[in-house]
Amino acid sequence: MPAPSPGAAPATDWRDIPGGRFRMGNDGPDADPADGEGPVRDVALPAYRIAATTVTNAGFAAFVRSTRHVTTAERTGRSFVFYLQLPEAMRADRAMAVRGTPWWIAVEHASWQRPEGPGSHVLDRPDHPVVHVSWHDALAYAAWAGARLPSEAEWERAARGGLEGKRFAWGDDLRDAGGRLRCNVFRGEFPDRPEAGWTPGPVDASDGEPNGFGLRNVCGNVWEWCDAPPRDDTRPLRGGSFLCHDSYCNRYRVAARTTNTADSTASNIGFRIA
Repeated sequence: MPAPSPGAAPATDWRDIPGGRFRMGNDGPDADPADGEGPVRDVALPAYRIAATTVTNAGFAAFVRSTRHVTTAERTGRSFVFYLQLPEAMRADRAMAVRGTPWWIAVEHASWQRPEGPGSHVLDRPDHPVVHVSWHDALAYAAWAGARLPSEAEWERAARGGLEGKRFAWGDDLRDAGGRLRCNVFRGEFPDRPEAGWTPGPVDASDGEPNGFGLRNVCGNVWEWCDAPPRDDTRPLRGGSFLCHDSYCNRYRVAARTTNTADSTASNIGFRIA
């Protein structure tokens, strides 16, 4: 992937979403009422554009070169990393683990440039989604790129790809006819018995096949920040991540949502622009 010129925002692969009405949300048996994904309601939106993929490491690097932006994780000096992404020696030290979710480790100096902390880097991952970005970082990138973050309604309409009432961006089945997962979510028994990779994949990976509007990886891979009127210090996230699993976080459905504080950063949080 060629690096963007210093000072220039990288070209965005936009998808045009037509204006119209759609049915947003879910109040079926797999919905979590506490998440606020229901009730199902009619929402009308004007036409807009949204990126086909989340922002990449290469794209975010161009932003940092141009603006000298220092991310939230870099200012605070640490970020949260899924323990299996860490070297064996670091996994054993659970002193910085999050109470109640011990698979999350607060790693000193983990950031977008060092996704697994010191010794890691993104030089060989230019086409992977940038992670360890807070809502504030995502907003700053979007402004630099002459764009914004999508609203939840815009994100969900685009993620549905024109399908109504389906669980995922392609339909209701998580696997294709050959039994292959259609998105990058946790494979195996969460969190200690993975069957395959437990990291984000490239933004245009084949297991993130495009939906009806041409968007990729709206289910799984990384959580995506959305915009919303501030009612408190939390902001919405959509799409789930590579760590989602039916037994733990069944939020890789297009109607699912969660929230986190605007300064939260982790190895499974990224964003796309609109």
